[in-house]
Amino acid sequence: MKKKFNLGSVILSVICVVFVAEAAAPVAAIGNSQFFWWIFMIVLFLIPYGMISSELGTTYQGDGGLYDWVNKAYPGTKWGARASWWYWLNFPLWMASLAVMCPDLITIATGVELGLFPSLLIQLAFVWIVTFIAFYPVCDNIIILNVCAVIKVVLAVLVGVMGIYFGVKNGFVNDMSPVTFLPSFDLNSLSYISVIIFNMLGFEVVCTFSDDMTNPKKQIPQAIVIGGLVIAAIYLLGGFGIGAGIPVSEISADSGLIDAVMLMTGKEGGIFIGAVALLFMVTLFGNMISWSMGVNSTAAYAADNGDMPKIFTKRWAKNDMPIGSALMNGIVATVIVLLGVVMQIVAPESELFWSFFALNLVLFLMSYLPVFPAFLKLRKTDPDTERPFRVPGGKTMNKLFVVIPMILIVVAIIFTAVPMSFDSETLAATLPITIGAIICIILGEVLIAVRGSKK
Repeated sequence: MKKKFNLGSVILSVICVVFVAEAAAPVAAIGNSQFFWWIFMIVLFLIPYGMISSELGTTYQGDGGLYDWVNKAYPGTKWGARASWWYWLNFPLWMASLAVMCPDLITIATGVELGLFPSLLIQLAFVWIVTFIAFYPVCDNIIILNVCAVIKVVLAVLVGVMGIYFGVKNGFVNDMSPVTFLPSFDLNSLSYISVIIFNMLGFEVVCTFSDDMTNPKKQIPQAIVIGGLVIAAIYLLGGFGIGAGIPVSEISADSGLIDAVMLMTGKEGGIFIGAVALLFMVTLFGNMISWSMGVNSTAAYAADNGDMPKIFTKRWAKNDMPIGSALMNGIVATVIVLLGVVMQIVAPESELFWSFFALNLVLFLMSYLPVFPAFLKLRKTDPDTERPFRVPGGKTMNKLFVVIPMILIVVAIIFTAVPMSFDSETLAATLPITIGAIICIILGEVLIAVRGSKK
């Protein structure tokens, strides 16, 4: 008999998918105003997005996820195809950015400096382990997802508690007066909105697991609510701990959970730091495995409808898993990793993680833009379909739940991909992201046009 997710496993899957441990620390670089932005985004983005995902995910169950929602709302248009393309392409970019982190984590854990070739092998191993695990149904990987979710929570809570402990024992390293918690609206603060939003996305992935749940119509909204609350609490605790234990000046966009632990302990190695590094790397695998299954299903579903290249329709006869999409993930991520090696040789000081992550971020955010209006459109065009969960409130409230998150996404994209000044440092950091995003969008339009002509 096929294994099924119980509610606990669904909640842990939500945490595994949505909670992004590696992206939590950089937000602390804002300073204490991060708490305003966290609460602001929880109220104005996380709650509306979570509720809309719950309604759409329980109303339209299946493998199509985000693509299916948009395509149902706007049939005969290219918006479903665009959403699926942006949604899929962000994944190999993200996978490559996390692969870049792995050699450094192994160095921290072992104390052994790795050369260029061993580092490349480790990055490729990360990519292809994730790729091949995605050949198997999500229900076969329940233990992996659950363990990774628990480790994520433990590590994040550890960082938060450590920071508070060091702050109480040795004094808070940053000014903790009430005025410092007031929001800052400078360019630096606003530029982190995209990272915060990224940290809150992914509920729709769990909706693609509905066939593996015992009672998806109840479990999806319950898991999104409970998982969302847990995730919000962890982010706030982790952020407070980092703010208590680490000077803001020492946190950058490339800082992560491991950096936070090392800065608080004052150690760059040892058994404890090594264990944290290895456990953190395990969570990266969990993130990618959980996401790959949702992304692959969405891409394959879109390809079946003629809205993605035909290679994405390829399924494994053994279990009907979308191996075409999985293999394309591996191939594209491999190309990006190899490109990263070239970049490292040409420009050793380049921030590979942030470059790949930022490009993935732009495409990822773009894929969600049509989802929000699709929710309102389906309320009008498909009112008779049973909705096990409905977003509360009247028409005005529902419109606000759509408009505000869309505005926030647009702002996040602008601050990530558009240079806010024209000095050489800003242009060097931002223009590659701008150019990369434009190339990816144009390539998508070409593929969509070619694929559409063959329907």
